[in-house]
Amino acid sequence: MGIIQKIINWLTAKVTTLLTWDRDVLDVPPCDFARFRFELRLCDVILVEGRTRISDVIKTITLSCWTHAAIYIGRLDDIEDADVRNLVKSYHPGPKDEHLIIESLLGGGTIISPLSKYQYDNIRICRPKDLSPHDAQTVMKTAAGFLGCKYNTRQLLDLARFMFPYGILPRRWRSSLFNHMPGQSTRTICSTMLVEAFSSAKYPVLPVRRRASDDSLTWFHRNTNLFTPRDFDYSPFFEIIKFPFVGHDMAFYRNLPWDKKGVIYNDEAECAPDDPHCSSKKENLRRRFLPRFAQKASCSKDGESNNQYIGG
Repeated sequence: MGIIQKIINWLTAKVTTLLTWDRDVLDVPPCDFARFRFELRLCDVILVEGRTRISDVIKTITLSCWTHAAIYIGRLDDIEDADVRNLVKSYHPGPKDEHLIIESLLGGGTIISPLSKYQYDNIRICRPKDLSPHDAQTVMKTAAGFLGCKYNTRQLLDLARFMFPYGILPRRWRSSLFNHMPGQSTRTICSTMLVEAFSSAKYPVLPVRRRASDDSLTWFHRNTNLFTPRDFDYSPFFEIIKFPFVGHDMAFYRNLPWDKKGVIYNDEAECAPDDPHCSSKKENLRRRFLPRFAQKASCSKDGESNNQYIGG
């Protein structure tokens, strides 16, 4: 390996570490993970609102809070194909009764992870409607075939450029997105991997439909390189299932412990007015990235900020 390649690899590793750094988890989980895990079915797509720096970039690009997608494959005994089961076991030699997912990560490639990895994150289920048990095994087998594939950083960058206005950068100029060769790539990203897995069972996500002159309708597969996690949320063929942490009682909202002082927050990372553990440095850093018109710099007579903000 040449010295230039070593430098490139070193820089890539440093940038990847910077982009995949996780922020602290929320004090109160946004969903009931116990019910979430209990209700999962094979091939459910799990959407995740990530806490990394690259997740913030993806949110800006896609205009969606969902920055990552994974597929639920159940426990080892839920996989009927012995070859697939052994393949999954070779990538995750953990307990047989552990709930598992397949996902593609920046810096990690396509891997097996325990479902509990996301128990403190904002997650939701996108369930493929009426997917047969046989086709579910086909989808899982295809997804498992991506294990070991590296993450396609080039595709992520091209996808970001594709979503910018055309006047800035031509979307097809030197782009890898339109060189689509299904099943031949050794690199992938989370959403592309999942769409190809469902396509192997002819299950639609967001197909292209064309009506012929005789009024017949033909469905076409969409380029899998152009999918993002939010497309599973938009797809009419997937049911959206949520489990709020407050429980399933429809009248729960009447008993929520709402604040009575009228304090308004922009997000969970904001410091509470009476929180002695709040870091002023962290708060000042957060304010730097808030729009100036979104800040209400009013102070009380004794000079203490009331920590209230007005959204623009």
